[in-house]
Amino acid sequence: MSGTTSPFPQRVRLTGEGIVLRDWTETDVPAMPALFDHPDIAYWTPVVSPFGEEAARARLDKDRRLRAEGTALLLAVTADGGAPLGEVMLRRAPEGTELGYAIGPAHRGQGLAVRAVRVMTAYAFEELDARQVILELEAENAASVAVATKAGFRLLDVPLITGEEKGRPYTLQTWGLDRV
Repeated sequence: MSGTTSPFPQRVRLTGEGIVLRDWTETDVPAMPALFDHPDIAYWTPVVSPFGEEAARARLDKDRRLRAEGTALLLAVTADGGAPLGEVMLRRAPEGTELGYAIGPAHRGQGLAVRAVRVMTAYAFEELDARQVILELEAENAASVAVATKAGFRLLDVPLITGEEKGRPYTLQTWGLDRV
């Protein structure tokens, strides 16, 4: 088997928990700025800011490249397979399988992030044979800590991750959920 073979299929559609996670498409580009061009997303994530149509097209291209490389899978979070409400990301790295997520400001408070994390975690365990899925979160990001807790993740006793993004220092905690 070639080292460039992606573990991800060309098309992905995951359902469960009352949501549908699906591939991003060209038709989603106009909706992406309303989801990602927000101060919270700019502050807590590496997503570019400001986030306009050019950034949306670049994100779609990056999604396709990372999937082809087998590095990451970015899916739109939807209620029914239609309009995107946010994104969930699965990244495969030597240190493990990591998830990330962002829900558009207009769609928060509906449990979408928790449900998306649960569905994507199940995919990682069942289809990718992951032994553990992790979330790397800043302790001050109360909303993400709540998502981790509600999705069944626990804070791991591992070293903190420090760095700088967009000129702002950060310290990340690692939360994990083991396959049972």
